[in-house]
Amino acid sequence: MEKAYKILAQQIGVSNKEAKSMIDRGLVYVGNKKVMIARGEIDEKTIFRVIKIEKAKILFENDDLVVVDKPAYINSDEIERQFKPAKLLHRLDRETSGVLMLVKDEDFRLKAIKEFAQDKVYKEYIAWVEGIISEPIEVDRPILTQKKNNRAYSNVSNKGKSARTEFFPDIVSGGKTKVKCIIHNGRTHQIRTHLRYIDHPIIGDEQYGGRRAKRVMLHAHKVRLLGMEFISPEPKIFKDFQ
Repeated sequence: MEKAYKILAQQIGVSNKEAKSMIDRGLVYVGNKKVMIARGEIDEKTIFRVIKIEKAKILFENDDLVVVDKPAYINSDEIERQFKPAKLLHRLDRETSGVLMLVKDEDFRLKAIKEFAQDKVYKEYIAWVEGIISEPIEVDRPILTQKKNNRAYSNVSNKGKSARTEFFPDIVSGGKTKVKCIIHNGRTHQIRTHLRYIDHPIIGDEQYGGRRAKRVMLHAHKVRLLGMEFISPEPKIFKDFQ
């Protein structure tokens, strides 16, 4: 027996640090089972399967900003490093894919932040969730975010900040529902927290009660900001998930 990341490093010819990062990102499988603990002991003859991360694609660019189609499994900070000197205008969670905006101009950044603060930015996501949602649902509940072990975790709490999310069912299939999510306010893990609150966690979102899947099934599909609209096509895995 040996630590999983060490066996992976030897098997695919990367450093121990890189192998550990791959496992932490959720990229490494044994058969159809995701390897969850990089330092976990595992048989030295284990054969790993590593998911390849897609490259970030530019959806739009001008003198003010660059809009990127962010792949799943990559942190927003890594996207920022790829597109220096542009700075992140907002963030997406590591396993959330879709529209991510970075700004180049400080005046534009200040205008955009004001739009976010006044809830004038339209943000539409797609999610596959547990259970059947047959009618639109609006959740208007405050969210409190705390950090533990350098990891953010949010809850519905009267001590939190105001947050409103609208959910519209699209497809119901096999005890799960594909929904359109429109967020207002934009708190940390807002969609994930509100969906868990109504007992429909996102599939793949184990942190908030969802079943294990290849990834968190949440995609930032559309953003409208200052008269511009940016759309990230729905990933193939979402279309084939029925």
